[in-house]
Order: sequence, then structure tokens, then C-alpha cells
Amino acid sequence: MADSLSVAQGREYLAIPGPSVIPDQVLQAMHRPSPNIYEGALHSLTEAIIPDLRRVARTRHHVALYICNGHGAWEAALSNVLAPGDRVLVPATGRFGHGWGEVASALGAEVELIEFGKSSPMDMDRIADSLRADRRHEIKAVLAVHVDTSSSVRNDIAALRAVLDDLGHPALLMVDCIASLGCDRFEMDDWGVDVMVTASQKGLMVPPGLGLVFFNDRAAARRAQLPVVSRYWDWQPRAQPQEYYQYFGGTAPTHHLYGLRAALDLIHGEGIEHVWARHERLANAVWAACAAWGQGNGPLRMNVANPAHRSHAVTALRIETGQGTALREWLTDNLGLTLGIGLGMAASDDPARHRFFRLGHMGHVNGQMILGLLGGIETGMRALGIAHGTGGVEAAAAVIAGR
Repeated sequence: MADSLSVAQGREYLAIPGPSVIPDQVLQAMHRPSPNIYEGALHSLTEAIIPDLRRVARTRHHVALYICNGHGAWEAALSNVLAPGDRVLVPATGRFGHGWGEVASALGAEVELIEFGKSSPMDMDRIADSLRADRRHEIKAVLAVHVDTSSSVRNDIAALRAVLDDLGHPALLMVDCIASLGCDRFEMDDWGVDVMVTASQKGLMVPPGLGLVFFNDRAAARRAQLPVVSRYWDWQPRAQPQEYYQYFGGTAPTHHLYGLRAALDLIHGEGIEHVWARHERLANAVWAACAAWGQGNGPLRMNVANPAHRSHAVTALRIETGQGTALREWLTDNLGLTLGIGLGMAASDDPARHRFFRLGHMGHVNGQMILGLLGGIETGMRALGIAHGTGGVEAAAAVIAGR
């Protein structure tokens, strides 16, 4: 029988799918007195951040900054393109697809939801059928989630744009990249995305509190047609400010800006193509370990069966014997390792919720961190007597080694 000695002392490892690990450079950049918000260096820093954000999103178009989380970014984007009564199409592959649709509904939009479940990507034929049936082009926007953080499903955004183009449908393509930006490849302009929303706390490696909305000229034209836009959510003065305060609708999020500057320096110092490749390599290492653990009678399963449909930022898992919660709790208490809950996979009063958990491998992560994460999970399964196949960490090590 295992002893009860905890070895959780030392720096904890937060392996949840956001907020992600914050680099020391970001923490140090934020650790300073409040700056002057009316003139000086902060203004220059903010102006330099905008083109560097465009580089991450792969766009030449507009950027609007908000002091909010991802839910706020959802509402900001919708407030600039929808009027009450407008129709939107929401293809959902997890909890966050539903969530964006709920925000649209609360703003008075008529929401047509296409449910794809929690383990499969969008079916482009079903989406095409819905758009084809909209002969009067009443659907004003398609709200797509690139990576749904709850399910870890990654959707093909370029294929979705191709559906719209093939049908000649004028709906705006709006994409949630909250979990994917700076982790999975995303090409806003090349993929024909009209509006993209994200937030600071995942691939951008900054504490929660900044929402970002990127939009092109088609979306700006839609904004110009609306009779009323919320003064706070209006993206026009934020993207084209005449005064500094207009970037933020008021007081600047000063220390978040310092942190974002440091994070962007890290991203561009590495190079966005390498950032994507690093996330892909580390994700493949995670999947190799999970596949090994699930061999034989092992009850561990990855939520998304096809690797081509999995996010490189988060992996959703389940333990069929219902020991997911027990594993998470043991790792926190005994190793100082925190995994993500199984968000949206079962109701809060459903015992099945204890099967599910998630691994965040986004942002500021490297090979030794991932190997430590996987070694910790294997230790926890051993301590709790959870059946699993052998060789998980070895399989991950081979992937990271490029063998």
C-alpha cells in the first residue's frame, strides 16, 4: 500500500486549459508601479502592441482591445455586427459554441444551432444545408469556435469559409480563437475570417482581463449600418482612436499592457511558425502517452478519436471507471500538479462528471514541463490503482525526441 507522504511542496504546476502558465518575463514586466496614463511611454508601448497582435492573428486589419474576459469579447464582437432580430448560425462542438450562441440570443438575435456533439468536428455538409435553405440570406453571421476548450475539438475554419464562398452566402464568418490563438495555426486573412475574438489568458500567456476583437472591412461596413451600438462595446473608436483613452473606453489596463508586451516579445522572438510547431510536437507527446495508458484494459480514453480533429492546446480525457476527479485531487494534494475539470461534459449533479478531466498544454510550455505533467499523471494512476497500459512516458519521450 502506498504511503501518504505528500511531495507537493515547491512551485505548483497549473496544467489547466487557461489561465495558462505565466512566463517569468511577463510577471516581471507587470511588477512595477502604476504608470502615467495621460502621456509618455505607455502610449508608445500600446501603439507598438497593435501591429504585433496583427502578426499573431495573421491579419492586416483592425484590432480592438477590451478590459474583459472572453465572454466580454463575444459580446463586443456581436454588438458591432448584429441588431435585435438578426439571425445567426451556430455550429456547436462543445460548451463554448453553445455559450457564444447564448450571448447572441441574450442580445436579441435569433439563433439557429447545429449540434455536432462533444467529440466530433463540424460537418460541412450539414452547415451547407442550413445556409442553402436560407434563400433570403437572413443569416447575418456564422459563429464558429476554432478550438472548443471544453471538448478539445479543433474545427476546420478554412473549410467553413469555402462553404460560404461556394454558396455565395454573405454571412460574416466570426471565429472564437480564445483557446487556439498562439497555439494552433490560425490564418485570419488567408482563411477569410471576418471577425475573430480571443483573450489574454491562454496562448497569449497574460493573466485574464484582456479581450481582443480583430475585424476586417466587411465587418466594419456592417457596424456602419447599425443604428445603435453600445458606447462601451463600440469597436470603431478603439480601432481608430483619436485620444489614447479610446483604445480602452476609459482607463487603460496598464499592467496587462506591460505583460502583453513581454508576451508578444516572447512569441515573436520564437517565431509564430515555431510556436505552432512546438505546440503540435508537445500535443503529440501527450496523445502518445494517453494512447499507451489506454491500451489493454486501461479505462483512459481521449475525447476526440481522430488526431486531425484534436486541439494542440488542450486535451479532454475521461476515465470510464469514474476516477477522473479522484486523480485530479490526488495530483493536486500530493504532487502540486493541477489538471482541468471536465467542463461541460456532464451536468453538475450527474455522477458521470467524475469521469472527465482536461490537460492544458498551451502557451508557456516546453518538453520537460510536459514530461513532468505526464510523469505526474502516471504516478497518480499508480497510486490510486487505476488500470493503465505501460510505456506512456516513454512513448511521449520518443515523440519529443523526434524518434
